[in-house]
Amino acid sequence: MANIKISEKNLKTVKEICKSFGNKGGEVINVLHKVQGEFGYLPKEIQEAVAMELNIPVSRVYGIVSFYSFFTMQPKGKYPISVCLGTACYVRGAEKVLDELKRQLKVQVGDTTSDGKFSLNVLRCVGACGLAPVVMIGDKVYGRMTPDKVKDILGEYND
Repeated sequence: MANIKISEKNLKTVKEICKSFGNKGGEVINVLHKVQGEFGYLPKEIQEAVAMELNIPVSRVYGIVSFYSFFTMQPKGKYPISVCLGTACYVRGAEKVLDELKRQLKVQVGDTTSDGKFSLNVLRCVGACGLAPVVMIGDKVYGRMTPDKVKDILGEYND
């Protein structure tokens, strides 16, 4: 336990979540969902604490976190941006929109801006192919995106 470098408060939170699932290793995915909901992401130290509480190997926890795209080991921005690169979006220019987002935000896919405001990711299909190309910011869908629209849409998130 000495190698886990998380605050006592955060460790207590992890312990409470694990306990709410009976500290059962078979509940690891449910525990990870709830823990990520609490902290926003699953850094190594949190994964170690979960493994310790559920009495399972850290490698099992890491395997789950790294396999399922829902889980993240990096903090997400306040406004997570997802660019659809499914076939319809791709052929209608989603890659150019993505390039413009990377340029304006000064980040690569998978990164978060230095101010913690935006994180940039790609996904394979939003299910709004008729609006292609599509960008999501949080739960809001922006259809028929073009590189020229990126600046204005990012401007909506000046808080």
